[in-house]
Amino acid sequence: MPAPIIKKYPDAASLAENVAQWLTAEALSKDRFSIALSGGSTPKRLYELLSTPAFVDRFPWDRTHLFWGDERFVPHDDKDSNYRMTREAMLDHVPLPAGNIHPVPFTGDIAAAAASYTQTLKDYFGDVQAGPAHPLFDVALMGLGEDGHTASLFPGSVALQETHAWVLPVTDGGVKQPRITLTYPVFAATKKVAFLVEGQAKASILAAVLGGDHRYPSARVTALDELIWFTDEAAFE
Repeated sequence: MPAPIIKKYPDAASLAENVAQWLTAEALSKDRFSIALSGGSTPKRLYELLSTPAFVDRFPWDRTHLFWGDERFVPHDDKDSNYRMTREAMLDHVPLPAGNIHPVPFTGDIAAAAASYTQTLKDYFGDVQAGPAHPLFDVALMGLGEDGHTASLFPGSVALQETHAWVLPVTDGGVKQPRITLTYPVFAATKKVAFLVEGQAKASILAAVLGGDHRYPSARVTALDELIWFTDEAAFE
């Protein structure tokens, strides 16, 4: 398990700029680049930046495949959809082939949708035992909730105990809407996991998670090669 790497920037704008530069370099270094996206306001700023002229012509969209780390079980055009946020912030403005976009489905019941997304992942990565011999994503972007959750891994959820399945429905842990999430085994088989955290409201939970307090789901996330925390100064105040 790699030790956390902390990269701190003066403000939210410089945080987004540096993550965009880092992500672009990671993508350019791969023949085929896969990423699990996060919802939230901090990633949204990153996605908007990637769709600007400074990045859109440099990023290798044609060989990039986008997935989602979690999603609310709502239609893709719902205001609460992570897919809709990403589409409006970035996908509508970049030359990404439609076949390279792999949203969490909203079909049937939530268990069927989770099973369908599992198949989507296995179609891309192969039906493998995820781990060092068979890595999954090149990068997973993660957020940090004020309750310590990340993706849709919430305190008290049975999803925290999963050791095998790649995708699960989440209806417990105090969630207001049913969700679908990738699991710890997937993130543990990801080459580089990058948390994006900004704002003073996150300072206390960030300190607890970085201190290794496993009561909080974010503290239990691992990666194959690098576990990086991109933050602004306010998150440490």
